[in-house]
Amino acid sequence: MSTQNQQKKKKKKSSNFLIQGSILAVAGILVRIIGMVYRIPMQNKIGNAAMGMYSSAFYIYNIILLLSSYSLPLAVSKMVSARVALGQHKNAYRIFQSSMIFSLISGSVAGLLMFFGADFFAVKLLNEPGAAYAIKVLAPTVFVMAFLGTLRGYFQGLGTMIPTAVSQVLEQIINAVISIVAAFLLFDMGARVDIAKGTDIYADAYGAAGGTLGTAAGALTALIFCFVLFRMYRRILKRQMRRDNTVMLESYGNIARVLVATIVPVIISGTVYNVSNLVDNSIYGFYMKSVGESAHYMAKWGVYSGQYYLLINVPIAISNALSSSMLPSLTRTVTEGNKGEVLRKINMTIRFSMIVAIPSAVGLTLLGAPIVEMLFNQDTKLGGDLLFLGSLAVIFFSLSTVTNGVLQGINKMKTPVRNALISLILHVGILVALLYGLKTGIYGVVIANMLFGLSMCILNGISIANYLNYRQEVKKTFVLPFLASLIMGGCSYLVYYLLNMLTKRNSIACLAAVIVAVAVYFVMLIVFRCVDEKELHSMPMGGKMVRIAKKLRLM
Repeated sequence: MSTQNQQKKKKKKSSNFLIQGSILAVAGILVRIIGMVYRIPMQNKIGNAAMGMYSSAFYIYNIILLLSSYSLPLAVSKMVSARVALGQHKNAYRIFQSSMIFSLISGSVAGLLMFFGADFFAVKLLNEPGAAYAIKVLAPTVFVMAFLGTLRGYFQGLGTMIPTAVSQVLEQIINAVISIVAAFLLFDMGARVDIAKGTDIYADAYGAAGGTLGTAAGALTALIFCFVLFRMYRRILKRQMRRDNTVMLESYGNIARVLVATIVPVIISGTVYNVSNLVDNSIYGFYMKSVGESAHYMAKWGVYSGQYYLLINVPIAISNALSSSMLPSLTRTVTEGNKGEVLRKINMTIRFSMIVAIPSAVGLTLLGAPIVEMLFNQDTKLGGDLLFLGSLAVIFFSLSTVTNGVLQGINKMKTPVRNALISLILHVGILVALLYGLKTGIYGVVIANMLFGLSMCILNGISIANYLNYRQEVKKTFVLPFLASLIMGGCSYLVYYLLNMLTKRNSIACLAAVIVAVAVYFVMLIVFRCVDEKELHSMPMGGKMVRIAKKLRLM
């Protein structure tokens, strides 16, 4: 009877895997949508140059965060889930305690480095002194995020993504409200300073700094929320530890060594993987200076980061969420030695990611220009062109993000580091050739960025195949979603073209086309049998979608 109960628990955990991923994916989508929505009025108010400073400051912030604590949720969730799989709740809690001490040290050092090094980063790396104000404002956030990352990782390791999901949405709501208000107020304050001093730098610099204030407030709110949840969970935790009969408790010294050994490859991989944006920013800045275009540098970079990159990151958020949710589940399955279940989870995650990424790429290619025109009021022509050229990045970065998570989940921590380093070297070479050789300007940045993601996909795919003898199913993962996306794209663009011609209102035509795109793609997914009823049920709002499909006699 106990064996049957264990089997039932395993099946329950298996079915829970995609549900947890879906929860985090929905939260990721909401976070990206909120992030996109609040940046639109902010960019329209402070302008592309200030938005370029804002984005540049975040590249420095992201790198410092990666080096200090960004890998903590992943590392903590991985270590905790492995202990929980063996029923070692005491050791899991010891990992949490050690991680909090690590957070205190790493967060303090990183925050001080960022604050006092702001001028160096702004001048030497970004070639934009005005970004120093925004970098300094972001410095305390690094300290807060270290503790927040540990709390989120601990909950994820216990098998629940809800605290992470809710705290992310809450964080972004606070971020949005305060960022808009602060950016508006500080931009106007900077404009008055410019008038008084006869300069033209303070409005942009202050506006960018104001936009970053919300990040700190949002992170602090999320930390308080997660800490309150943890205090509420303490009673259950104490009961679990009383029932834990583990004889060999891990020493804190050993935990610290394992934590560092787990974190370092993730830090290096994540840093190399994400440093490409900072490298692009720096190389492009110096290129523009060399051709005498310094005055247009930040404005064009603001379009790239504030329009193109912002929009492609909405669907990529789903892959990030799936990767985060998959890792503790995959680690637990690897610990249990169930290779068949490991392969099944990898296949499901990659397929789910592509079902979202492929239509997103097609949609942004065809409707990118109208969407940019609807959302923004400056340089929309350039933003639309960048999306038309570079929307394939959605597929490449979604797939590379998920495959990174797979390799980390099967304990091949160094492999993503190697793959990211090779891709970065190729990326830099291609970018330099495109800028200095072919004179492609900002379009060269988009092309090099896409090729970086493609390189990561190929190298990660080869690695997974070698380690697990794994072959990704192609028809339902790539071919059928692509065919469904083509039909979706054709229908949605036709709707846009006709409505825009009739109404002369881009926003009405664009919104209608997006609604048609979602409806047509949903129908085509079921018609082409890309998903079955069970898989549809496990997706966000799956029950409703199944009922709709049955009413339409599609299922």
